[in-house]
Amino acid sequence: MNYLAHAWLARQSDDAILGALLGDFVLGQSALQDWPPTVRAEIVRHRHIDRHTDTHPAVTAARVLFGDLRRYAGIVLDVYFDHCLARDWSRWSDVPLADFSVRVYRVLQQHHDVLPPRLQAIAPHMAAHDWLGSYRERASVDRVVRGIATRLSRNGDRLVACLSVLRENEANIDATFETFFPDLIAAAARMRDAPTDRSAIRPAP
Repeated sequence: MNYLAHAWLARQSDDAILGALLGDFVLGQSALQDWPPTVRAEIVRHRHIDRHTDTHPAVTAARVLFGDLRRYAGIVLDVYFDHCLARDWSRWSDVPLADFSVRVYRVLQQHHDVLPPRLQAIAPHMAAHDWLGSYRERASVDRVVRGIATRLSRNGDRLVACLSVLRENEANIDATFETFFPDLIAAAARMRDAPTDRSAIRPAP
């Protein structure tokens, strides 16, 4: 899942939202020790959510639609799923998307000085251009994917090529989201209720 879905799944607290957004920027086990326990726990949950997404049967089947581009399909699907969430936001949330987006931007701004450098650079642009709210528009999917492609060290053209496959299979991938996302919500709730992996979040000595 991409930024919007991760933040929404962590909406129970600002610390959880911060951890959910840090999940793609705090790598490895030792780096977890730089963050308070509540934030660390959500970084770990972000990783579990990504794993659940990647291995979900409906998502696995959707990647097959991309043929020899399936290696890049996960990126496109993550972005498109954020679009599906934003497009039908009122189905999933009683809080308006604009209000939720402002909350996420505020959390990032309040922690700006301690964010990893890459997220520190991204966060102001995210707020200024309302990245989360923009996912309502279908055109944002193509724009975001093309932007990601420019940052890949190689084969960005293959990622862009996935966009035409996405267009051809949009109805199927919408159905994938309808099957997958409720399952993910339930799985994320179970992860939150399960005993925390203390080895992953133990304080630094």
